[in-house]
Amino acid sequence: MQTILVVDDDPNIREVVCFALQKAGFRTVTADNGAQALQRHAGERPDLVVLDITMPELDGTEVCRRLRADPSQRQTPIIFLSARDDEVDRIIGLELGGDDYMAKPFSPRELVARVRACLRRYSVPAEAAPQRLQHGRLSLDPEQYKAWWDDREIVLTLTEFGILRTLMTRPGRVCTRDLLMGEAYELHKIVSDRTIDSHVRRVRAKLEAVGIDPIETVHGIGYKLGPCT
Repeated sequence: MQTILVVDDDPNIREVVCFALQKAGFRTVTADNGAQALQRHAGERPDLVVLDITMPELDGTEVCRRLRADPSQRQTPIIFLSARDDEVDRIIGLELGGDDYMAKPFSPRELVARVRACLRRYSVPAEAAPQRLQHGRLSLDPEQYKAWWDDREIVLTLTEFGILRTLMTRPGRVCTRDLLMGEAYELHKIVSDRTIDSHVRRVRAKLEAVGIDPIETVHGIGYKLGPCT
């Protein structure tokens, strides 16, 4: 049974979310503030975090920042909740490493669907997992969700990994934003172009940190992966 950490300072929202997730077959643990969320995360090692943004004792963005700073937890999927459906807030959350974003009020059934979509990308059976991808000095293991430049590991979130995997399966070819999100983000129909660009910027920043910048922007269309030599 997969464990979901539900973090929100509103007890009613925690109750509704937990009820929906438990009904769908998940185990839930809760926290009502950011500090407690980090403690619960360290003790439970959940499979996914549903994280409110506005909270006392560390807000959700700071919790996300600290989790992403821990190399062992950078791939744990995070779905942000927010009382504001402001695109700026959404972009900030995603650029910090969030995988999805839902504005309150939200449908508990839709939240469960998004949780399942995130977790499903981690649950490919070993016999069905594709082989390791190689493009020049850049390599990627779709089964372990890991990427390397030579022998230097590039730690990516789940969504970032999906974007890079899509680009690597089509080196030199233009990938539209719709294609990138269609393969990396199962509920892509609700995702804006700015959201996609935000994820790509994070992938680029992590590649630049190891000394490369192979992702090329094709203005008005999308992106392509150039030589990795």
